[in-house]
Amino acid sequence: MFYINRKPWDLHQSKHTPVDVYKNRKLHRREFLKMMGIAGTGAVSLSQLTGCEKATDEEIEQAGAVEPLPEKQKSIYPAEKNAAFEYDRPETAKRDAAEYTNFYEFSTSKQTWRFVDKFNPSPWTIEVGGLCAKPKTFDMDDIYKTFSLEERAYRHRCVETWAMAVPWTGFPLKELLKLVEPNSKAKFVALETFNKPEEAPGIQSDPHHPWPYTEGLTIEEATNDLALLATGIYGEPMPKQHGAPIRLVLPWKYGFKSVKSIVKITLTDKRPETFWNIINPREYGFEANVEPEVPHPRWSQKTEWMLGTRERFDTQKYNGYGEYVGNLYPV
Repeated sequence: MFYINRKPWDLHQSKHTPVDVYKNRKLHRREFLKMMGIAGTGAVSLSQLTGCEKATDEEIEQAGAVEPLPEKQKSIYPAEKNAAFEYDRPETAKRDAAEYTNFYEFSTSKQTWRFVDKFNPSPWTIEVGGLCAKPKTFDMDDIYKTFSLEERAYRHRCVETWAMAVPWTGFPLKELLKLVEPNSKAKFVALETFNKPEEAPGIQSDPHHPWPYTEGLTIEEATNDLALLATGIYGEPMPKQHGAPIRLVLPWKYGFKSVKSIVKITLTDKRPETFWNIINPREYGFEANVEPEVPHPRWSQKTEWMLGTRERFDTQKYNGYGEYVGNLYPV
């Protein structure tokens, strides 16, 4: 008899796949084959199933590449490092971070980079409005001209227990909110990503999901200095699979809160509905802080493993950023 000795970090599919995907995995498999143009065939070759071949660093980098910056913006990267932020572990290799990502608009697999070729994040605008005195729509040129970018070494923790340590380039979300002047009624910040089925095969294959992807924060969380609007990673502009051209980074929360490819930010007096909380509120809460003593309904959150090395660490409350955000959550 043949047995599989599963390693501690090698979770069963049911343990790390969203419930709706796992329960309907035959449907998702058919949709994937259809998307690849090989549904209904009697046999599948390795060359047809893109994920079966080992990609080169160049292939992964080329897949996620965005249009080159104009000459006047090229000097932005790499940005000056903020010395206040350091890892407590080795930095994740660039390839490991780019090869293993969650971005459900493109794929339910981790190999998002294989499905982003049609995505065009240029030109791009971000509409900022709601309960504020000076609503404004920013294009990326406005972003680069208006805000001073810096590099921050942040740890990132996924609810699925994998983690990475990467250098993001960006600026605090609070600086953008300050420009639109939120009024006293603004209690929450809602964020929304793009909704382009023609460019995002994941949206096409899962039309029953509540697209576009939405997330939300309290106004206190959004104006905390840790909340970063990131335009780059590893000293370069943001690749497509990481959320080009601009995304949110919240290092004290689980990764699904860090919405990618943002097109709209709204100040509101009501707690916004959020993508995963709509789909499965039992497993994906609104707050979603990293808390080792609060287990996910299907697995423990007490430890985490690093992309690439598989090294395992004890999970820290608020992912180790309690000095910055602990006051937001009084006991």
